[in-house]
Amino acid sequence: IQPLTLMCRGLTSHLCAAVRLNWSAPKMARPSSNLTEFCEDFAKAKHVAIITGAGVSAESGVPTFRGQGGYWRKWQAQDLATPEAFSRDPSLVWEFYHYRREVMRSKMPNPAHLAIAKCESRLSKQGRSVVIITQNIDELHHRAGSKHVYEIHGSLFKTRCMSCGEVKANHKSPICPALEGKGEPDPSAKDARIPVQHLPRCDGSGCNGLLRPHVVWFGETLDSDILTAVEQELEKCDLCLVVGTSSVVYPAAMFAPQVAGRGVPVAEFNMECTPATMRFK
Repeated sequence: IQPLTLMCRGLTSHLCAAVRLNWSAPKMARPSSNLTEFCEDFAKAKHVAIITGAGVSAESGVPTFRGQGGYWRKWQAQDLATPEAFSRDPSLVWEFYHYRREVMRSKMPNPAHLAIAKCESRLSKQGRSVVIITQNIDELHHRAGSKHVYEIHGSLFKTRCMSCGEVKANHKSPICPALEGKGEPDPSAKDARIPVQHLPRCDGSGCNGLLRPHVVWFGETLDSDILTAVEQELEKCDLCLVVGTSSVVYPAAMFAPQVAGRGVPVAEFNMECTPATMRFK
């Protein structure tokens, strides 16, 4: 048990460096921050689910484009991350995502990502499983070394063809020649107005369809296959960690409360209480 306790405390210390532990288990009347009880349940867990949001990547300097000051030029993410915006002005939307892709190339996994990956690696050697269910599209969990990751909102580094539907990983920089040097975030920057035929195109045999970022935009539903797989993971987990998510974006906001509802211990690592905190009982 001692090595497990040390690993638990190491994981917790890295997560708590950026967020606060709010620990709830079925026997508790209310959430607490009792690290000893958390470590006891961690030591017994066979299937650990870790749900992460933007807060886990904050220390890496990943911009969210939300809230005060969260603008790219004069727009926030919800202005550009929609099917309607892409249909109306694919050049502008691709400028925005090209900028985000290039920014992410300079960002590195932080201690929280690395601690989660290390936890997964160590537990797998003991016949135990760890699954990461992330709302982030930055791929930092993968870069940290995590293997079992569900990116429920997609990835900045994947594209989907509007014609044939093929989804492919794409780490090109720039993603197409016409976007080189484009995407300057300054409000005074002029839109590139790139002709649609020069935007990223599908290289599938005989296709040449327009590519879009493979991310879930506002107004779109999550991939049903990924959602089914996530639900199966949550059904079998016997410990759930919620890290750096505000628990306001659905359906992800209901994942941890549903787990807690069947009596599974849930640990929330956040800077402040969220709408879901008091459901972890």
